[in-house]
Amino acid sequence: MSTPRKQIILAAYVGGVNEHTLWEHPQAGSQIDFDSFRHVAQTAERGRFDYFFLAEGLALRERDGRVFDHDIAGRPDTLPVLAALAAVTDHIGLVGTLNATFNEPYELARQIATLDHLSGGRAGWNVVTSWDAFTGQNFRRGGFLSRDDRYVRAEEFVAAVRRLWDSWPENAIIADKVTGRFLADANAGEFAVRGDQFDIDGRFTVPRSPQGQPVIVQAGVSPQGRDFAAANSDMIFSPYHRLAEAREFYADIKGRARSHGRNPDDLKIIPAIGFVLGDSLADAEEKSRHLLAQQLSDRAVQVQFEQVWNRDLSAYDPDGPLPDVDPDPEAPPFIQGRAFLYQDRIETVRRWRALAQEKGLSIRGLAAEVSARADYIGTAEQVAAALDEFVQNDGADGVVLGGYHTPHGIDEFVDQVVPLLQERGSLRTEYTGRTLRDNLGIAAPARGVLAASA
Repeated sequence: MSTPRKQIILAAYVGGVNEHTLWEHPQAGSQIDFDSFRHVAQTAERGRFDYFFLAEGLALRERDGRVFDHDIAGRPDTLPVLAALAAVTDHIGLVGTLNATFNEPYELARQIATLDHLSGGRAGWNVVTSWDAFTGQNFRRGGFLSRDDRYVRAEEFVAAVRRLWDSWPENAIIADKVTGRFLADANAGEFAVRGDQFDIDGRFTVPRSPQGQPVIVQAGVSPQGRDFAAANSDMIFSPYHRLAEAREFYADIKGRARSHGRNPDDLKIIPAIGFVLGDSLADAEEKSRHLLAQQLSDRAVQVQFEQVWNRDLSAYDPDGPLPDVDPDPEAPPFIQGRAFLYQDRIETVRRWRALAQEKGLSIRGLAAEVSARADYIGTAEQVAAALDEFVQNDGADGVVLGGYHTPHGIDEFVDQVVPLLQERGSLRTEYTGRTLRDNLGIAAPARGVLAASA
């Protein structure tokens, strides 16, 4: 008997602030207009995707103290957008990024549980923390938590939210035969959470989730982050796209989940990927080169390097040599509110200069070398085969898909690649589950059983 093919989890997202999305593309839509979000969610549902994912931006990012011109001024709040999408979709999951550093457990637990009821059991929460005082000044005096404190707060936060979600037993709402009214069990919703971060008690207002508990998603690469995700999450975003390193991460996370007493199959691993389709491999590669040239505009290249140098580089020609000045790590951040991927500015610039000298690269040429490129480039058949091989060989359980423009970026994937994955038996042809957990194949935690401490 042949082994059943692993079913590929697919997710779609609407990108936030980045240089990968072509905001000036003729088909680009508004980041405020609901039709942009609706198109992506409904297209993904047509492709039998598992969920739609929406990140959040908690502050307008800045360059040299002024609003960053690549930012989205007026991006709507995550939860209302997802609630609105619940009304125009039927099956696809609705997952939002919501910050554990700046929110409070009761309020967030109530909002996500409400979304789960409104959507019939399709809600998910991507748990994130925030490190910078720039974002935090919108929320608290000082705005800053150290890395260790962020994880302590996040761990207690998730445990508190899950306790609130579990405070209503199943079948807690009963019908009064005399009045016909629906009444809650006398003890329904009672909770008490005591810890270093939270000391709260009361009665939770929202009945138990249609899927037991909304799905919890997280990212974690450091040992501390991996442990936290393995103990608490249903899904984890992976940063690894190449099979060898992806399989190593996959095995490590599944092993950590097992050490916390969990079934490893109840923790799914999913990286974000990009794709470029063409009529032939050569056509797709040419499209990819053209796309990268559009992404590496003068402004995009300048800002990317300013974040590393922590200086104003507007005087430098993007097609000229690298800046002859050293980075200034001691100065206040020149770019505020963007995730900083290069922790050691001096070492990063040293490596970049060596690479530029070795290959004779300009600033723009180096930007092309160090920028992320599409992971899957080729015909629809080649992309389907490569993606299927990656998942079947435990590089991941699925992928989060983003197009290079919004909202039509995933249309051709749904039209061309999805049918081929379905032919391979690696992707559903119809939804079979009622809730997001059903479709993901993730069991709900037993009521009252909290994750082990990470």
